[in-house]
Amino acid sequence: MNIKRIFGAVLTVLGIGGLIYAAILFASTSGDTHSVKSAVIYSILGLIFFISGIGLVRTTKDEA
Repeated sequence: MNIKRIFGAVLTVLGIGGLIYAAILFASTSGDTHSVKSAVIYSILGLIFFISGIGLVRTTKDEA
């Protein structure tokens, strides 16, 4: 079991969750500055987690 690959999978799942939550916030936004700011923050964090998780899974080599 490679700990880097597990951590990459966890980061990827957290990133997907953050992007889904940001989409839900964006869909329910009525134009408030606070809610738009929250949606942008969650989408940026979700995107960073998703990209770093995918990158960690792709670059980690399987060792038997």
